[in-house]
Amino acid sequence: MEDMSKVADAVPAVLPAAPELLAVEAKAIDEKVAAAAMGPSSSGSEASSSGGGAPSATPTSDPTAIIIIGMAGSGKTTLMQRLNAHLHAEKTPYYMVNLDPAVLETPFGAHIDIRDTVNYREVMKQYALGPNGGILTALNLFATRFEQVLGLIGKRVAGPTPPKYVLFDTPGQIEIFTWSASGQIITASLASAYPTVIVYVVDTVRCRNAVSFMSNMLYACSILYKMKLPLVLAFNKIDLAPCDFAQHWMDDLDSFTEALQKERSYMGTLAQSMALMLEEFYASLTAVGVSALSGEGMEPFFAAVDKARTEYESGYALELAKQKEQRKLDEEERQRKSREALVLDGLMAAGAKVVLDGNREPADPGAAVAAADEDEGEGEHEDDDEEEPPSMYSRGAGYNKEDEQWAMEHPNDREELEGLRRYLAKKKAGSSAEAGS
Repeated sequence: MEDMSKVADAVPAVLPAAPELLAVEAKAIDEKVAAAAMGPSSSGSEASSSGGGAPSATPTSDPTAIIIIGMAGSGKTTLMQRLNAHLHAEKTPYYMVNLDPAVLETPFGAHIDIRDTVNYREVMKQYALGPNGGILTALNLFATRFEQVLGLIGKRVAGPTPPKYVLFDTPGQIEIFTWSASGQIITASLASAYPTVIVYVVDTVRCRNAVSFMSNMLYACSILYKMKLPLVLAFNKIDLAPCDFAQHWMDDLDSFTEALQKERSYMGTLAQSMALMLEEFYASLTAVGVSALSGEGMEPFFAAVDKARTEYESGYALELAKQKEQRKLDEEERQRKSREALVLDGLMAAGAKVVLDGNREPADPGAAVAAADEDEGEGEHEDDDEEEPPSMYSRGAGYNKEDEQWAMEHPNDREELEGLRRYLAKKKAGSSAEAGS
């Protein structure tokens, strides 16, 4: 439990004033999203004792990160307790992290607990937030210091008893983790550091209804394509209702269609049309039945997780590496364009010749100023109501209508250029006077 005190220093329990917090939080989350995409950062935090009994043979590779996700009431936290008991009995080193700031008590001993970092009730009180808003804000604050969590895990991995699995319990409100910036930070950071597997927990009892089953499958499909990580379906509570029917529906589309025909509502018709789309999704999905209460199905569960890890290493890791390299190239291109724009602005301010169109000769600002002065002299005696406002962008300086439109949309830049024009005109007039004398 000593690991938690190290992360707890990241965010104070009594938070600063609301405007400052929200500004810092938004900026930090944006930075963490980019940092997580580019790769994990290291931390100098220490590791603590291993969770569970005497360790087995030391793993020869990085641990598997398991993120437990599921609808409220599906049994995520109870499943975490069962996994804790199973790994302890098997003497397998493991590491547990609690990411639910609103839970009153956890039936397992978490090595890192978000509740030791952020005071969920204090967040609600100070910023007048509801329960969901408080959970989301607390998770966002914790995510801004998630590199410290990775540092603690890294220290443990480098220790004498490295864990084989790192388990994460998520908030009961599934959308807070799956569709928030903090969930994206945590998932991307883990996936860039360790083989990561998403476990979607399904309430088997409620899935006996065909429409409810389809709703769960659609949500699982959305999680798979949003997070782009291997997914394992864990049908929980099989001590109350066996999951054979669910496996049969996934393998045999006709049997599921037959079950849907019993639904007389419009939802049944909609589910029938969606079933065809999910047939291919089922073919590549790994599903197991477990009981968080009795412990049934633990061996198949970890076998499915190990299989998903192999999928990560053979496919997902390569794709993540390509995405990381592409982001690096995009960032280098962005920096190059920024440098070129900075040099261009400096040249224009100094009165140098600047090519605005690759098909034209470089435009001389001095010539543009002279042409502008001549036009102004010719138009002094014309009626002001009929004369269009003078513009240096249409007087022989090589500008086109697009440049004129840009100038109208950027009045500040236009004023600077007009000031430069007047300065050069005065300087030219002074030089002519000196030459005449």
